[in-house]
Amino acid sequence: MGQDAVQQLAEPHAVDAEELFRRTGGNPFFVTEALASAGAELPPTVRDAVLARAGGLDRDAREVLEAVSVVSPRVELGLLEALAGNAIGRVDECLASGMLVQEGATVGFRHELARIAIEESISPFERVSLHRRALAALRAADADPARLAHHAEAAGDVDAVLEFAPAAAARAAASGAHREAIAQYARTLRFGESLPSERRAELLEHGGHECYIADRFDEGVKWLKAAIGIRHASGDRVREGDALRQLSSIQRCGALTAEGEETGRQAVELLEACPPTKELAAAYANLAMVALNNNELEDAISAAARGHELAKRFAYTEVVVHTLNTIGTAESIEGKADGRAKLERSLRLAQEGGLEEHIGRAYMHLAEIAERNRDFELGDRYSGPGAEYCSEHGLDLWLRYVYVYQARMELDRGRWTKAVEAIPVSVTNAGTPLPRIVALVVLGLVRARRGDAEQWELLDEASELAVASGELQWVAPVAAARAEAFWLTGSPGAVVGETEEALARSITGRAPWWAGELASWRRRSGVEEDPPPFVAEPWALQLAGDWRRAAERWSEIGCPYEAALALAEGDEEESLRDALDVLRRLGAKPAASHVTRHLRELGVRGLPRGPRSSTRSNPAGLTTREVEVLDLLAGGLRNAEIADRLFVSQRTVDHHVSAILRKLDVRSRAEASAEAVRLGLAQR
Repeated sequence: MGQDAVQQLAEPHAVDAEELFRRTGGNPFFVTEALASAGAELPPTVRDAVLARAGGLDRDAREVLEAVSVVSPRVELGLLEALAGNAIGRVDECLASGMLVQEGATVGFRHELARIAIEESISPFERVSLHRRALAALRAADADPARLAHHAEAAGDVDAVLEFAPAAAARAAASGAHREAIAQYARTLRFGESLPSERRAELLEHGGHECYIADRFDEGVKWLKAAIGIRHASGDRVREGDALRQLSSIQRCGALTAEGEETGRQAVELLEACPPTKELAAAYANLAMVALNNNELEDAISAAARGHELAKRFAYTEVVVHTLNTIGTAESIEGKADGRAKLERSLRLAQEGGLEEHIGRAYMHLAEIAERNRDFELGDRYSGPGAEYCSEHGLDLWLRYVYVYQARMELDRGRWTKAVEAIPVSVTNAGTPLPRIVALVVLGLVRARRGDAEQWELLDEASELAVASGELQWVAPVAAARAEAFWLTGSPGAVVGETEEALARSITGRAPWWAGELASWRRRSGVEEDPPPFVAEPWALQLAGDWRRAAERWSEIGCPYEAALALAEGDEEESLRDALDVLRRLGAKPAASHVTRHLRELGVRGLPRGPRSSTRSNPAGLTTREVEVLDLLAGGLRNAEIADRLFVSQRTVDHHVSAILRKLDVRSRAEASAEAVRLGLAQR
């Protein structure tokens, strides 16, 4: 049975189809029995079937099966000889029975479930003996420490576990296998009661850091608190302060915002009382991140600058990169051009130094800034490579952020189906709830904009998570999304209370995109108030009543939904019809209904139920005017010449050209011309 078939069978059972295929090898009987067993590791029926088949073999062949079963997933023939002795001559019988398969100079079970059944049938004494022999043989061969640690644990050899498990953890961490590193540190700590307290604290700190990278916060918090207790008891204030800094990092990324801030301040206070060290530089860098997450930009830049200078003094490259990243992100939030340059420099420095964690952080923040500022060129440049890098290097924490920021950018670009598809399943699993907030907002807005049911279940959960975090970076987007949903569902009165605090904090935090969005939804809902002092350009144009220029700017940026809503704020029939076309093409039924009512209030009758016939008549969904502009564009005319020909302003033509490029999904006028000819929209 192939993997696709297993996938189909597994779908109704909510199990991991890939894992099921791996464990069963696609054996139809094993697959159906495993699904029927409701998650049991080894279904009794499978165990009985495996042992019945093994029972048909002689004792020597059974000895071979038992030896192979304790070495997962495959055993080298040389190692098998050390385990099975003279019985190795019966390997061919095991292969002929179909229970084992050979690959090169190794053999292994055809099915993982069969291996488990045989292993569990071995007496405890014999199992320990096999693991001891495997450990001795592999130690002599200088094998991978992870294999040695596995057999050492199974053999109950404490000294060997403490020798090989930490080495295996370090090797796994260096190769990007952070979850494997966590498992090896956990194995070490289970056997590490006899270790000196300082060594145990060191292992707890290393393991806590791996938990941070792998998005396993609950476990990491537990380990770091244990390390802090040891450091405090020993009186080592520098190491205690550094452990507090690590704990603060994992708390703030795990949505324990208040605890993370308090712990971070404790770390700085403790380290400031000691002579300056590189650990103090790292503590300043962490405190800067706490402030950045709260959108306290001046505090973030100030703390990062202190850390940056101290890190340079100690040649602590990791913190130099970290603080440069934070300063660049803070400046980018404010719209300062230098911010992007600093972020990109931090990425280059991290790449030059091979600092994987900081490469991932740089990619994540570049994707975040692209999403916040609707800078899709920046997003296209870095989010794809960022996702690929984080995936390849096991940086699960940063990967989930990059994915949800990609999803939000797809939403803002009017690619709603792609936005939903971009959200990874991992965001719904255990781990940080913060990327989940973005995912819930995207899913909730898609449903609200399409007029689908159950958007409130998603947006309510997003609100709960955002409020629990207390951070503006989550509170503001959630408030804006809920305000939009209230407006779309005919409850504008709820918008004021929903946005009051978030707007005030966005103004204080100098967050121009959030402030503008929140203020615009309040204005649409009937609130008359002065616009915020710091507002991103498209929102500022809308709040100033210049809906036409706002629509043009939104189109230039590449946000069709916002452009349509801006057009809908005017009273010109042609602009309102253009807005209606765009909204219907997007599938934005509630917003389209708002525009339809507006048109009817202006006395317009005979409105079609779907897109205008002129829009339906071409596969690109262009309006009549856009088809005219495209035809002239394909003829080689410049925008100024097109404006003269059509008796409109050049800015209006710029708006139409931007919309055409977006609808045709092309990047240049030449590509648009070629696509127009292919679609039959131009004759040149």
